[in-house]
Amino acid sequence: MFITDCQVHVWEANTPERPWPTPLAKSHKNRASFTKEDLLAEMDAAGVSRAILVPPSWQGDSNDTVIAAARAHPDRFAVMGRIDTDDASNTEVVENLKERTGMKGLRLTYATGEAFSTPQNEWLWAAAEKGDVPIAIAARSEMLPEVKAVAARYPGIKFAIDHFAVVRGKMDDAAFADIPMLLDLADVSNVSVKVSALPCYSTEEYPYRGLHKYVRQVYDKFGPERMFWGADVTRSPCTYSQTIAVFTEEMDWLSEGDKELIMGKAVCNWLGWPLP
Repeated sequence: MFITDCQVHVWEANTPERPWPTPLAKSHKNRASFTKEDLLAEMDAAGVSRAILVPPSWQGDSNDTVIAAARAHPDRFAVMGRIDTDDASNTEVVENLKERTGMKGLRLTYATGEAFSTPQNEWLWAAAEKGDVPIAIAARSEMLPEVKAVAARYPGIKFAIDHFAVVRGKMDDAAFADIPMLLDLADVSNVSVKVSALPCYSTEEYPYRGLHKYVRQVYDKFGPERMFWGADVTRSPCTYSQTIAVFTEEMDWLSEGDKELIMGKAVCNWLGWPLP
């Protein structure tokens, strides 16, 4: 099976020569670094063909590390980059984003839903639509109505919602208490869902059966063409192979065709990243 991980972070160590811009920033599991070489070793061991790299928040808006990785290994890595969304002078950068080697789209992190309704951000949506730039959103569940409104206004933008838009700081059923708000986005055809980081929201052991029903609900509403598997491996409580097997071995209601889409083909199609 051709497997593409829809979200992985790589980062360099915090050093005087390359300081992290956020004071007292903490990485996943307080790990000093997780380089492209570290990731490739993990991918090869688990049978992951490709990964979409997302710059971690503790390194600010810099895309240098992930772009360097994508340039070094264009067959293995693509980038959903960060940008200063408060700076409308970035309009041309967004419109021409995909001209940069390895860049496939943007990943946005906002603290409130107001960011999607404020007129100050209209430049971003207009530029992304003009440049055919996919956008992944680390959205809190309460932001989803505003996200839906933006997606409906800009049907030319392909949006993906990260990690089921879980309730932050919660686990198990409590983390998914607002899933009806996510499912409500299914009727907007340009919205997809990252069915990613599932083990991170469970107090159970593998295979995390208590959370399978939420994957099924997303499947029933969005379909496998709009579902993207991801491990978020640097914060996962289990092995890379187990995050794969939860979908490929434990959810027997998924057909082989469903699995091929969810585990990689769908996100590659979404990004316009041709399969080999």
